Amino acid sequence: MKQKLRQLALRITLITFLIGLIACQSTSSVKKTRVRAAHSNWVEEHFQTEIVNIGLERLGYQIEKPKEIDYPAIYLSVANGDLDYSAGSGEKAHEAYFNNAGGEKKLERVGVLTPNLVQGYQIDKKTADKYKITNLGQLKDPKIAQLFDSDGDGKANLVGCNPGWFCEQIIDHQIKAYGLEDTVEHNRGQYIVLLADVITRYKQGKSVLYYAFNPHWISTVLKPDQDIIWLEVPFTSLPESQKNLTEKDTTIEGKNLGFALDRQRIFANKEFLAANPVAKRWFELVQIPTEDMNVESLYIKDGEDSPEDIRRHAKEWVENNQELFDSWLEEAKKAQGI
Repeated sequence: MKQKLRQLALRITLITFLIGLIACQSTSSVKKTRVRAAHSNWVEEHFQTEIVNIGLERLGYQIEKPKEIDYPAIYLSVANGDLDYSAGSGEKAHEAYFNNAGGEKKLERVGVLTPNLVQGYQIDKKTADKYKITNLGQLKDPKIAQLFDSDGDGKANLVGCNPGWFCEQIIDHQIKAYGLEDTVEHNRGQYIVLLADVITRYKQGKSVLYYAFNPHWISTVLKPDQDIIWLEVPFTSLPESQKNLTEKDTTIEGKNLGFALDRQRIFANKEFLAANPVAKRWFELVQIPTEDMNVESLYIKDGEDSPEDIRRHAKEWVENNQELFDSWLEEAKKAQGI
């Protein structure tokens, strides 16, 4: 009897040792893994990346300083294994970038980092009300277009976005599709600089026409239905990579804004995800509400835009959402039994 008890005790000890060894190996494999991320020069993406990386750090990963790379180069770098992930994927807007980098053979979109991304064209409400402008197609009329002429050439100046974001390609496509080439000029460049000029003109009482993206601080400075209105488009027309999208996709709250309602998602190297189930599960869980992104965007506009500022904002966001954040961490750990 004593012999059997000793054998049972030995078995329990051995099983306990093996379980502990497996757990240690799992934890060790995480701690030895360095994670390489990248974001564009769009400062709000720095904030998102910091929050994702804080979670990875607390899961035991070693985080390299994120690189700043323009689109579509980020997709190629992640697909080729030079980077592991990026938090800046517009699911519909970047479909061409995703596919051209190798698509699902090399990349995988994971989770929904920020839902409900809205894009479209906005003008000041004063001009809209006075001239009864509700649709971008009305700018085909030279007299209407001239209201938004800021450089004296007779054409409306439509403030666009950074080259590489893909929205600039949609704007170019739609100007042609709606027959606006003779009356509308697309001003592209650094979005933040262009918006500063929009705000200056608005404060001077001048008419403004610009591409808008939400979440972004512009919607807290020029408020929809109070300072500005969203313009509808004559019909849905998008570049080849989005030809499958319909009016249903581009209609938001009863208005056809011309751009599809989108979602910001993490995209990662497929081999990295396969080798790191804990990181993958973390990517699937973490989410930053649109409202919080607008708050961060306003901080940035007000000058809190240094790497140290962004890191502090990210830590504060984690503290303000600590219970939820911790629940995501605990769930992610289960992916490898940590």
